[in-house]
Amino acid sequence: MILSPMRFKSFVWPHNPRVYSITYERKLAAHKIPFGRHCLQSLGQTRRVLRGEGEFVGEGAYDTFKALASVFYEETPGVLAHPVWMAATAWFAGLELRQEPRRDYVAYSFEFWEVVEAGDTGELERRPTQTPGTGARPEDGGQGAVWHTVVRGDTLWALARRYGVALERIIALNPDIRNPNLIYPGQRVRIS
Repeated sequence: MILSPMRFKSFVWPHNPRVYSITYERKLAAHKIPFGRHCLQSLGQTRRVLRGEGEFVGEGAYDTFKALASVFYEETPGVLAHPVWMAATAWFAGLELRQEPRRDYVAYSFEFWEVVEAGDTGELERRPTQTPGTGARPEDGGQGAVWHTVVRGDTLWALARRYGVALERIIALNPDIRNPNLIYPGQRVRIS
C-alpha cells in the first residue's frame, strides 16, 4: 500500500517520516471524598501532539531540510495532512536537527500541536463592578472585575488554575455558589 505524502502548508515531504506518534490527552481532576475515596472529573481533552523522526537523503537533502525549517519560522498555524490520521489545523511546535547535516543526508525530528478550537473555552469579560448605592464606581479601584461564563466541563478548580487565582478566593467572591463542586454552563463566576 502506498501512502500519500505528509504535508504542512506549502511543504510536502519527499518521503514520509520514518517514525511518528500521536499523543491524545485528557485532563482529569481528582476530588477527595470522605473515607479515603475520591472521584474523577473530566476537564476535557487537550491538544493532540504529533511527533516524528525522519531523514532526507540524496543530493539536495540539506536544501530540503532548510525548506522545512523556513516553514517552521512562519508565525501561523496551518493544515497538517498526515498519511494515516485525519488532517488538522496545527502549529509547527518543534524541529530538531539530529546530527551534523551533510549535503546528501539530514536526520531530523519534529513536533506539531493541534489547534484547539476556542468555542469551548468559556468567555472572559471585564466590566466595572458596582458597589450598591454608589452608582457606577467600581469596587476594585477602577480596574474592573473579571468574570467567566461557565461552559461544559468547567470546574472552579480548573478556573483557579487557568486564571492563576486561589480557589478559596474564587469561592469567597461567589457566595451564591453553595456547592463549589457544582457549577453549570451559562453561569457567571467572578474570578477577581
